[in-house]
This record gives sequence, C-alpha cells and structure tokens, in this order.
Amino acid sequence: MIRYDALAALPVRGALPALHDALEGHGTAVLVAPPGTGKTTLVPLALAGLLDEGPARRVVVAEPRRIAARAAARRMAWLLGEKPGGSVGYTVRGERVVGRHARVEVVTTGVLLQRLQRDQELTGVDVVVLDECHERHLDADTTAAFLWDVRQTLRPELRLVAASATTDAEGWARLLGGAPVVEAQGASYPVEVVWAPPVRPVRPPHGMRVDPALLAHVASVVRRALAERAGDVLCFLPGVGEIARVAGQLTGLGDVDVLQVHGRAPAAVQDAVLAPGARRRVVLATAVAESSLTVPGVRVVVDAGLAREPRVDHARGLSALTTVRASRAAGRQRAGRAGREAPGTVYRCWAEAEDARLPRFPAPEIKVADLTAFALQAACWGDPDASGLALLDPPPGGAMEAARSVLTAVGAVDTTGRATGRGARLSRLGLHPRLGRALLDAEGAGADTGSGTDTGLPTGTSTSATAAEGAGDRGSDARVAGSQGADSVVPGDRVAEVVALLSEEPPREYGDDLVAALRAARRGGDAYGARWRSEVRRLRTAGRGSGPGVARDVTDDTVAGLVTALAFPERVARKDGGSYLMVSGTRAELPETSALRGAPWIAVAVADRPVGKGHARVQLGAVVDEATARLAAGALLEERDEVHWAGGDVVARRVERLGAVELTARPLAAPDSSLVRDALLEGLRREGLGLLRWPADAEVLRQRLAFLRRRLGDPWPDVSDDALHARVDEWLEPELSRARRRADLARIDAGQALARLLPWASGEAARLDELAPERITVPSGSRIRIDYGDPARPVLAVKLQEMFGLEQSPEVAGVPLLVRLLSPAGRPAAVTADLASFWRDGYNGVRAELRGRYPKHPWPEDPATAEPTRHTKARLGK
Repeated sequence: MIRYDALAALPVRGALPALHDALEGHGTAVLVAPPGTGKTTLVPLALAGLLDEGPARRVVVAEPRRIAARAAARRMAWLLGEKPGGSVGYTVRGERVVGRHARVEVVTTGVLLQRLQRDQELTGVDVVVLDECHERHLDADTTAAFLWDVRQTLRPELRLVAASATTDAEGWARLLGGAPVVEAQGASYPVEVVWAPPVRPVRPPHGMRVDPALLAHVASVVRRALAERAGDVLCFLPGVGEIARVAGQLTGLGDVDVLQVHGRAPAAVQDAVLAPGARRRVVLATAVAESSLTVPGVRVVVDAGLAREPRVDHARGLSALTTVRASRAAGRQRAGRAGREAPGTVYRCWAEAEDARLPRFPAPEIKVADLTAFALQAACWGDPDASGLALLDPPPGGAMEAARSVLTAVGAVDTTGRATGRGARLSRLGLHPRLGRALLDAEGAGADTGSGTDTGLPTGTSTSATAAEGAGDRGSDARVAGSQGADSVVPGDRVAEVVALLSEEPPREYGDDLVAALRAARRGGDAYGARWRSEVRRLRTAGRGSGPGVARDVTDDTVAGLVTALAFPERVARKDGGSYLMVSGTRAELPETSALRGAPWIAVAVADRPVGKGHARVQLGAVVDEATARLAAGALLEERDEVHWAGGDVVARRVERLGAVELTARPLAAPDSSLVRDALLEGLRREGLGLLRWPADAEVLRQRLAFLRRRLGDPWPDVSDDALHARVDEWLEPELSRARRRADLARIDAGQALARLLPWASGEAARLDELAPERITVPSGSRIRIDYGDPARPVLAVKLQEMFGLEQSPEVAGVPLLVRLLSPAGRPAAVTADLASFWRDGYNGVRAELRGRYPKHPWPEDPATAEPTRHTKARLGK
C-alpha cells in the first residue's frame, strides 16, 4: 500500500511537473534539489509511473556508493508498501535484488558502466537518473559521457536526469545538450551554523595523516553538541581510522549509542543507522552519509571539515587516497543532514574566516586519480583518447599517457590505443586492469608456458587498486615459476582470494604482510571478511574453467607474491641496505616490526609517502623470490653495457637490470667508444673542465675571449662552462674521441682546443691580439701582461714609475684598463682608471708616503711630464 502521506511530505513533489515537461520537451534535465526533498526516492517512482496513472517506464538510478544504492531502494520500496525485489530493486557488486517486474532499479555507477559496455543501447531502460553527480566520481562522469553518446547516436528517446543537491547546474546542462534546469524548493527547516575552531592551531592534513589534536577537538565538539542540543548527532570524519580514534574518545557517554558508518561497516550496522534508534545516538560517518541517506533522528551535525580524495604520484609510481579540506559544496551537503526532519544545528570545526577560502566544489576525480581503468573503458567504448566524450573536465594528457602505457604493457590496447580482445576481457572482470592482468596472467606464468603477452608494466605507472563493479571470466588455475618450480600449479581459488584482497585494501589491523592479511580475512568474522568472501565467490564464479589440476605444494606465500608482482611489477623491490629499491627506482621502507623485514625480495601492493620523507612506506606487500620478480617484471629486464663516470673515472660494465634494480654486473673490456665518450662528457660536467690540462696561456686565452664576448658579442665565442659543454663537438674533438679515461683528459691541452672556437671564418680571429692583447707596452718600454680575470674590467698591474708621462689610461677594445700602480717593491700603491686624475689628485699623497721608504727611486714633483723608467736613480745616472 502506497504511503501517500510520506510522499506528500517530500518537497520535490512540487517540481515534478516541470521535470516531466523538461523530459517530454528536451529528453534531458538537470534537477537541483536540496537534501531531504525526496529527489532520490520520489523522483524515480514518479518517472516510472508508479504513483499515478502515467505511462509505465523502466527507470535506472545510479548512485555513487553501495550503501546509498541499497538504502535508496529500500526507502522507495517502503514508500510503495513493498519490500526490495518487487517494483523496486537494486544491484551492487556481489549482490542483486531485482524482481522480474521491477520498474525501478538502483545501481552503483560502476555496475551501470559495466552494463553499458555489454549493452550500449540499455535495452528496456527508458530513463536514467544520475544521482549525486556533484561528487564528480570518475565512474559517474564516465557513465554520463557514455549515456549522452548513446542518446545522440543510438537511442534519442532515452531520457537522462542529472540530479544533485549542490552541483554545477550550468555545466551539467551544457553537457547534456542545453538541458533545462529544474530546481526544487527545500524543506523549510533552518540549520544554525556554529563555528567551533580548535583553540590552538593544528597541523594541516598530509597524505592520510590527520593531526590527533584535531580529532581530540572533534570529540570534544561532539560532547559539547550533546550537551547543548537535542537529537542525534551525525559527525563527519575523513576515514575509518579517524572514526575509530574519535569513537575511542567518546567512551562513557552514558545513555548514548556510538555507531560507526563507512563503506566497510557491516550491512547490519548500516541498516541500524538508517532506522530510528531507541536511545540517543552519535553516528560517526565518512562521506557515505553526505548524500542519498537520511539518518532518522539527526538534529545536529559535527563536521571535521576533511575529505579523502585520490592522488597519483607519477614520479614515484604510487597512488593513494589523501586527506584534503572538504569543499564548500560538501559542507552544505553535510549541514543539510541536520535539517531534514526538523530545525537543526551544524558545528563546523574551523574558523568562519577560513570558509571563504575553501574550494567551491570537490576536485573532479578525473583530474587527480589514476586513469588506467578510465582509459580502458574509453578504449572499449571506441574512443581511446576520450576526445569525443562529453566530459565536464577533459582527462589530463600526462595521466592518460601513463594509463595507455599500462594498458599497452598488459596487452589491453594495441599500438593505436584500440582495445584488444584481451582488453575487452579485462574490462568485463570488474577489476582494475592491473588486478585483471594478475588474474589472467597467473594462468600462464610458468617459465615454460608463458602468457603470450607482454607481462611487464612501464616504470612510474600507478594505480589505486579500486575495483569497478561487475564480473568477468578467466581460467581457473595458474602456473608459477620460482621456488615452487615451473610446473607448480597455482590453485585458481587462491588466486581469486589474493585478487579479492587487493581489490579492496584490507583494514590496517591486518598488518602489512599480505599473507597474514589473507589468513586474517579467511578466519575473520568482521565486515571486511564478509565482503572479501563475497568477492572471492564472484571471481570464482566468473572464472569457472577446466584447469590442469592443483599442486598441493603451492603455498599462500607463493600465490600472494605472484599475484602482487603481476599486478604491480614496477613495485617489485630488492633489499638494498636498510631499505628496498623498487624496479621503478623508488625506495621503500618497512616498519621495524614488519614481518617482511629481511626478505631479499618483496612485491609492494600498497605504499604511501610519509610526511617529510623522500622514500615510500610499505603498507601492504608480499615476499617473492628473484625468479618471480624476473617473471612479473619481464618487460623491464635487460642486459646492457653501462659506461659511466663514477669514482672519478670511467667505469665500464655489462649489467643485467630489472628496471632500476641491478641483478648482475661484470667488467667490460672493450666498451663502445661512443659510450666512453658520453662517460667522459659526464665527468667533465660533474667535475668541471679542470679535468683538462690548462697551462697558463690556455687560461689567459679563455679570459681574453670571455672579455671580448662580453664587450663585443658575436662572433667572439661564449666560453662559459655551459657554453663549452654545449659546443664540445666543435672544440674538443678529435682529442675527446681518442680519450678512454681520466688520465687521457689530463693530457689534452685546453688552449689548443679552445683556439678552434675563434672566429676564423669571418677573419676576426686575426684581430685577437689587436682587440685583447695579452700584453701592452707601457711608457717605460716594458711589455706588461693584462689580467683579464674580470671580463668587465681588465687590470694592468705596473710599477708607478713606469707610467710617468702618460696622461690617459690605456684601453683595450675601447675599455679603459684598471691600472693597479705598484710600489718599487711590487706592492699595491694605488688603483685608478683615470691616470690624469691620479697624477693631479692622488700622486702627491702616494709620493709623500713612499719616497722616504724608496729613496733610490725617482719621485718627481710633476709625474705627468717626468721620464718613465723601470730603474733606480743610480741606473739613470742621477
């Protein structure tokens, strides 16, 4: 029996006529409806014709999360007076409750994406509602693009609705071909905002780390809210770990239940949260409670102001969730939870002044996440570069290139980017392509059999290891090389177990040893264990086949290591000192208490980069042997001649490498001359041109050329270190090509080599001595060397008496020399660039100071007219 009273209380009812008109006239619409208006529950029922005499339609509603999909279906069934599986059903990964006569089906976006790949026309579906599209999940954006493509090319009658409480309505309307925007008025329950920042500053989040001081503050705000306001409290925190820590600080609340809600929570707990409680409740939740869910009894929201978003570190080949400040749109969604049933209050754990600086919307996942799965979906759809897809934000070029490299390496796409048969199979598995690769290639991993595909992945690629919804098929058994031997057979059931474990990262309390985590999942009665067993069954069912049998000597360690290495070959790592070096070149560290410590080789499934650290930190991995490492990362295995500058000389070796990991090395007797030349150049760059022989005249020549370059420019050459390195072919050949080691460099006369850069072709080289002479004749007749050490102002150091009679300072290339006048003993007496001024104003002071000290030398009263000399008075006959 339909609950008309409950339906009538939903404010979105007033927007239904406009929504019907938009779909009738345009076929698409953007529905903007505040939280609590009924957009998730009433709208699909109305569009399906379940509430009136309207035409019967089949409606599919796409939700971003499993918990939201189940809850929405149950709520709609309740409004119709039914149970799920009748007129309303739902499908999420591993669970399908849909009756034969269902008119509304609620699915996750991942399930809908898989369905579109199998049946592009969505046969039998009349309307698709994309709910909570503001969250900008990658699956949702991809699904929207595919649906628009279907409507444009195959089914113009397919109706599309993009629905959200807070969204870029204009952007979505533009994306859906100028769709009308229909706005529903929200419930008239005001929500008071209380700003509750910490008293003392807290450290900003970094990676997955949240300052414990902030969590303690959040717990204190929850206690304050319980004391100041009535009703249940819904507290938003970024993740499971933070929920557990805050829950631990809320003990002793008396007659108050503390519930923890997140994607890993048992279904029974999720259901309990969505039903009225007998006692007052504090519900600690992640973003799963932001959208599509009404938690009965909530009158207060406490918002920690944080969210988790995916990030990819391409430089280190790592991908993980990171903690960020929640957007203003998320803040509005969260606050709206407090006003769904009555006036409420939101306590925001940050200062009001900070609010305006928060991002307007969450970062679109397409801009920050690993795009390997997206690129495979696009390739299977027939648009490898996604250029023809209707997306609010285009995928970043670098991330797409990295994704295509991964897909090419696993044989999912061909050289043109088009999906192969193997790629189509991978896309149907409902797994990230890396995990799908591990599932498929474990079967042919034997040293003697091979898989027939390139089993390596390029250095620096990464994944979040988050599986999509769906199912697929594969062989049921796998062979593995390594300690078990090439003929050992990996049981398909065990492969499925490990892949299922990697498809949803296990709880941190399971530890960092994948084998220990596998055994914990097998015996665990927790929510994760239940979901894990369901996924294992799905993978087993999807891959029923006839294998060669099961070898009893294959251990959990063998299977875990093989599957992890196949999924993450660039994260295979060998012990190197106190850390591990991955084949990607990234270093990783293990905690002191890790069961993996000391293993010669490991395969890293999950890692992050701690605050202030350059190395990764292993969070989940498995022990492997070298044979498995070679097998999994085979595309990165190479033997090559390496000639480098190391330890101050040329070192030549033949090296076998697995990516960045050196496996073997032996001296190379006759290295290739071009490699030697490159090594010598490397030495010159690292240690400088001083490796060459620089006699005095060579140094002087370089200084003279530097002066002319500064003064006159072209055609005089730039002789700085960088310029000389850039033109090494012009001035250091053929001496460099004949050199083999450091000692050979030391025999090269740099001056003779440098002369090759003089402007011989223009004839200007002949003017070198004219423009920048090495020596200059002074009035005494002496030829004095010019110091060009400072190219801005050459220096002439000469005894004062030798310059008598010269009124103007000498010049080179039009630049007056800086004259350093010396005493008869060769010590500095004065410095001037204007001799006439010195004779007039400075000489008398110098004369008074020095003539008593050097009485044998002439000190005339008028130096400008005196005879220059380099001799004493006696030599002059005076």
